[in-house]
Amino acid sequence: MRIAAALLCAALAACSSTEPMSEWERRNPELLQGDKASGPPPPAPPAMPRKENLIEFYVGPQATFRYFIDGTTMSVFYKQKEVRYVLVARSPSGVENVSYEAIRCPDMHRINAVGETDGRWTVRPGEWTDIQRRTGLGVPGVLAREYFCPHRDPLQSVAEGVDALRRGGHPLVYTDPQPRGR
Repeated sequence: MRIAAALLCAALAACSSTEPMSEWERRNPELLQGDKASGPPPPAPPAMPRKENLIEFYVGPQATFRYFIDGTTMSVFYKQKEVRYVLVARSPSGVENVSYEAIRCPDMHRINAVGETDGRWTVRPGEWTDIQRRTGLGVPGVLAREYFCPHRDPLQSVAEGVDALRRGGHPLVYTDPQPRGR
């Protein structure tokens, strides 16, 4: 009996403690969720990358792998500050790792799916994790810092992202007239 009375009191207290929402709160519920908001759910992965669509980007002098983005698979969700893309990491022996990933500008990353050798995706959306800054081979950090999140803001369009990859860096971030790459 005491347990039932305690549950009833707790339920009544919870109902009476709801405060009215402001107009701004009603228009922006996703902003009230803070860093825990997952944004739009990951869609089904795009088609597997094709070699003719791969755009190589420079990670750093210590990188032994070569890294590519399939420009046709990029998508930009400006309001969520999210950029999705297919990443190809090629080893010196030619073995490729393929993943469908997302960056939430300026400093969050997750893997949505992993490509298998038979050309299928294994979909397993991971949790959003912090991008580790100042690491030599941090591919998500390089993509966020130099290509997809200029001045900590997300890209405006897919075309802007493809252009940044082809230039070797976003023009608002990278201004050296010498092209980078291998």
